[in-house]
Amino acid sequence: MHLENLVTDAVDPQLVGRFWEAALGGEQLTDEAAGYETRLWIEGWPFFDLGFQRISERTSGTSRLHLDLRGGAHQAEEVDRLLGLGARHLDIGQGDVPWVVLADPEGNPFCVMEERAAYVDTGPIAALPLDSADPAKDAGFWAWLTGWTDVTDDGLRSLRHPSLRGPLLEFCPERSPKSSVKNRQHLDVRLDEGEDYDEVEAEIVKRGGRPLTSDWGDLPWRSYFDPSGNEFCVLPGPS
Repeated sequence: MHLENLVTDAVDPQLVGRFWEAALGGEQLTDEAAGYETRLWIEGWPFFDLGFQRISERTSGTSRLHLDLRGGAHQAEEVDRLLGLGARHLDIGQGDVPWVVLADPEGNPFCVMEERAAYVDTGPIAALPLDSADPAKDAGFWAWLTGWTDVTDDGLRSLRHPSLRGPLLEFCPERSPKSSVKNRQHLDVRLDEGEDYDEVEAEIVKRGGRPLTSDWGDLPWRSYFDPSGNEFCVLPGPS
């Protein structure tokens, strides 16, 4: 399996999708009534897609997954550029920190990070921080799920693609347990050739995850919770 998508629920997927496409320098893939999708290319690293799927109304609750963008030495200029694209400053109680917290056009929080050695060769997305009840357990689960490897990132348990390019997947100790409200953003992994859905599902359960039962209809992918209750999807492999 490999990590392929970050999916964001959006009332107006075109508005949010075009913002992120411009913010990250993505390449448009789809623009349909049901959603918008853009592809991010990073040299030496597989592509990463960002999908924006239409929902009828915005859900409430704390965001447990967000994007940290690489600002570095040009952090202030990057913040100004993003504000010009439609972002706004956001106070989530962060206090005096070296990064800048912003919100996209539908209020999803993200950060523009200061210079860090860990962000060399990440591309425009420095990290994908994910709330975790047990960072060590979740890191092991996601390492198996994605094939990514452990790296050190300022004390946070983190994973990265074996090429050491592209963003980090960081496991942040949660402030409170996952609620029943669906995360507004989630990750998708895709089966590789020869992998079997039922075998993968059995291993997900063995490692602490569980299937997500929904009324979303007959879909070509399967949905799950990780050990901390964060949603993710497993997409079918190549036909």
